[in-house]
Formats: sequence, C-alpha cells, structure tokens
Amino acid sequence: MAEYIHRNIDSELIAWKEDSMRKPLLLRGARQVGKSTAVRNLGKGFKYFVEVNLESQPSIRQLFTKDIDVHRTCEAISATLGIPVVAGKTLLFIDEIQVCQEAIMSLRYFKEDYPELHVIAAGSLLEFTLEELPSFGVGRIRSIYMYPFSFDEFLLAQGLDTTVDFKHKATSLSPLPEAVHNKLVEQLKTFYLVGGMPAAITEWVESKSYIECTRVHNDILDTYQDDFSKYKSRISPALLRQVLRSVALQAGCKFVFRQVADDIHSSVIKEALHLLTLAGLIKPVTHSDGNGVPLGAEENCNYTKYLFLDLGLMQTMLGTPAANVLLSSDVDFVNKGAASEMFAGLELVKNHDCFQKAEMYYWQNLSRGTNAEIDYLVVKDGIVVPIEVKASTRGSMQSLWLFMRKKGLHRAIRTSLENFGEFEYVDKESQDEVRHVDVVPLYALSNL
Repeated sequence: MAEYIHRNIDSELIAWKEDSMRKPLLLRGARQVGKSTAVRNLGKGFKYFVEVNLESQPSIRQLFTKDIDVHRTCEAISATLGIPVVAGKTLLFIDEIQVCQEAIMSLRYFKEDYPELHVIAAGSLLEFTLEELPSFGVGRIRSIYMYPFSFDEFLLAQGLDTTVDFKHKATSLSPLPEAVHNKLVEQLKTFYLVGGMPAAITEWVESKSYIECTRVHNDILDTYQDDFSKYKSRISPALLRQVLRSVALQAGCKFVFRQVADDIHSSVIKEALHLLTLAGLIKPVTHSDGNGVPLGAEENCNYTKYLFLDLGLMQTMLGTPAANVLLSSDVDFVNKGAASEMFAGLELVKNHDCFQKAEMYYWQNLSRGTNAEIDYLVVKDGIVVPIEVKASTRGSMQSLWLFMRKKGLHRAIRTSLENFGEFEYVDKESQDEVRHVDVVPLYALSNL
C-alpha cells in the first residue's frame, strides 16, 4: 500500500478534531480527489476508526431512518462491525452518503443529540443529492471543500519542502535566485502533464513516467464517464462526454454552445454543463462587471468560461504530446496559453478558503468590436484586483490598462514564467495616473 502523501487539508481536519465546538463535517469534492484517503489518515489519530460505505453496505443504510436516534444507530453500527463507537475516542466516517437522504438529514442530529462524537461524511456524487435538499442542516453541519493536489502539494509530495518554504518567502523586492526559479519552472512543466489527481501524483513519485501517468488519467476519465449513467437526468452519457470534451477544447475562452454540436438545443447543453459542474468535473468562471464587491452582484451568466477539474486529465483527454510541454521554452504550447490560464484558475480555487465554495470571475469588454479581457478578478482587502495570465514572459497589457482605467483601479497582478517583480505604468490616457503591477510567477500563485 502506498505511503500517505500529506495534503494541505490535513491541518484543517486536525484543527476540527481538537475543536470542542465542532460540527459534523461534510467533505465535498469530485470523485478521486482524495477525500476518503484524507479521512482515513485522520482516523489514525483516534483509538477507534469506523468507516461505513452506504453504497456498498445497504444493511448499514437501513439504520438511517426518518425518525432517527443517533445513539441507537451508532450502537447498531458498532454491533454490526464489531468496533466500539465511543465519544472522544472514535471517528465515525460515513462514505458515499449521497445514496441515502435520511443519512444526510441525520447529520444535524449528531450535532444536536451527540455533539461529542467525531463524525465526517463524504460522497462522490454528493452535490446531486444536496441540490434536492435545500436546507439539509443549516448551522449544524460544516462543509469543507477538497480539490486535486495544488502545485505546492505536488512539490511536497516529492520531498521539496525546503523549496516550497523558500518560494513562500519570495517577494517582488526579494525574488528567487535564478537556479531556484528555473527549477520551479521545470517542475511546473511536469505538473502541466502529471496534474493533481492523487493516483497520478502517486504514480509520478514512484515511476517518473509520463506514459504511466497518462494511463492513470485514462482510468480516471473512464471512471468519470461510467458515472454519467448515475446522474439523475435524462441527458445521455454520450452527450455528457461530448460536452466535457468541448469544455477542454474551449479552455480559456467564453464557452460557445454551438461548438458542441449544431443540432443540439442550447438548453440541453446548458443542463449538461450544470450536471458536470455538480459532479465537480468542471467549474464555471463567470463574467462580472467588476465595479465592486461582491463580484457576484454583477455577474452575467451568458458569458462563462469553464475550468476543467484537472490540467493533467485535460491534457490526456486532448492528447497533448509531452514533448510539446517539456521542450517548449515558454510553455506557450499547442493551445497558446490556455493551459496556463487553466492552471492559474485551478490554483486560485485550490488555495481558496476550504470552508467556502470558491466562486470564480473574469471580465470581458462587452462593447461591440472589442475583445479586451481580464483572465481573473479576485478581491483583496475589499478591493477588486485583476489578474492577467501570460503563457510566456511576453505579451501586451492593453486589456489590463483599459480595465484599470475604466474601474479606477491602481493595483493588478501579472502572472507568467517571470521571476517575482513589480513595475509601474503611467497612464497617459488617464491624467498620468500610476498603475502598480505585481509580477507573480505562475508557480507561486499560492503566495497570494
């Protein structure tokens, strides 16, 4: 059995374990991002660990009823599995909880009637069931969101702890030594191909083989596509496959429905996108006018881009040759920077507060005859901050200057393969206002 590779979420799980005011925890995220593995690792810190799978153990599922008594249910689980369920000493893990609505509803009673017991639940297609339960436990259950490995976690998996620490200390005034910078760029190219799925990371650590990682990716993609028949929908698995592939092909661009197929109604494609979003396979990045906070107050869902769950999976699905990445001097390969934009968006999601669902926004000039666009908008200290992604170390900044001028902003972030730095731009078209731009390398977006 492979050794456990530590995740950033581990520290949050340990803090939850020690919190006397904790609530039952609902671990949310796509299939195969490492949810169950992280909980089992946490279970090592308890005297007893009880794991039940409501999909593969229907007899356990029957213990969760509408008029549930959680003490009695725990006694029955303990008797069935032969493992003590003792408050303060046992971690109860309810996996694949999405197959039983009563079990999800019961989580609130663990908080009310048995708060001293540590309870975590998870499920691979959980969001489909939660959508049908709009108020399943408001205030009594805490959600925590999990994603594939971030770039930092990828480095840590290879034992590069010192490099990660050094990177986190770098600033525009104290950039990285060239040797460290070059090493991180090489690691970044590798990550573009390996991606962040735990099984692919494990394979890479053991074999350093891109071919084997590609095989792992194909297995995972097969698993996701096998799930399509479980989606509670009339949309065919074939169409879901078609839409998922189209998301990969349209990476970095506003999603155009007719590029999926000419003969399929947009409402059907829209529903397919919604289902793939619920499954966690894609994440919408919605246009916002970006005039202020919250960004979601000015969103326009008619202009949406999508992030693919994992860059490695996406490259495999599109058949991107490894040489196109590894031998390129500036990672401006095949899809002309779409991979870099995808990587940046995924890093922003993965480094978001794990107790909140990450909402993603971008800006596009909607005036006719213009194509100015800002890749991502984030909020720092209550101020909108635009982020421009450049696949290489070159590129025009006209969209950025236009956006900052329109919105009266004076701070922005450019991320590319450059080392840390900063520069100022005197805007001649706006009374010589000074715009400040922080340059943050793509590999260091977690520093934000």
